[in-house]
Amino acid sequence: MATAMAWANNMYVAVANMAGWDGVYYYFGHSNIVDFDGRVLGECGEAPDEVQYAELSIPAIRNARKNWTAQNHLFKLLHRGYTAKEAAGEEPVADCPYEFYVNWVKDPKGTQKQVEKLTRETTKPEVAPIIER
Repeated sequence: MATAMAWANNMYVAVANMAGWDGVYYYFGHSNIVDFDGRVLGECGEAPDEVQYAELSIPAIRNARKNWTAQNHLFKLLHRGYTAKEAAGEEPVADCPYEFYVNWVKDPKGTQKQVEKLTRETTKPEVAPIIER
């Protein structure tokens, strides 16, 4: 799951998991650090008290986000409509046919407000209001 998340979101992912026996439960370990392209940079085993480290490169991830094409999911999320096909065998669509993406590019704050009407205003669940329906 961590490798897929790292690759799909163009970001480093660190997974921490306990390892060993605590007298009640056995924890399987395998904490790991995943590169933004889905490669595992380092992984612990099943023994308790293992430590793993990896060198993460800010310039490398910035370069990937700026210059990758097919693997740049963040870019495609905003611009996927520009490469979409109307139907099989037809030429690419000149204008983005997806209203959400057009709005997101032209009016990010307004689109955010529209999304928040469907979800919530904050990423912090402890301060998000409970809405009864």
